[in-house]
Amino acid sequence: MSFRFYTNAISQASKSLAAGIFIVGLLLIGFAVIIAALPEIFAYLAAAVFFVAGIGSCVTAVKIFLAQKKLDKMTSEEPSDYRENVRIHIEEHYGE
Repeated sequence: MSFRFYTNAISQASKSLAAGIFIVGLLLIGFAVIIAALPEIFAYLAAAVFFVAGIGSCVTAVKIFLAQKKLDKMTSEEPSDYRENVRIHIEEHYGE
């Protein structure tokens, strides 16, 4: 008589995981065969992916630099206790 220390759910999960890994392995082998058969097409595709990723990185970096420049400009201005073109008029009433 054998004792099972795990449930059927764990057994099913491990079978599903093994099946998923097997499918991924077959897909990787298929991609390798296609790349070996048609290396020029995949070289251009890889170059295009790197080109687009590079452009995206540059655009993101420029956006960050511009935002940082704007924040530095906002914080570098010294706060002033007065406003330009504003006059404060105080009426003093001593003996009313």
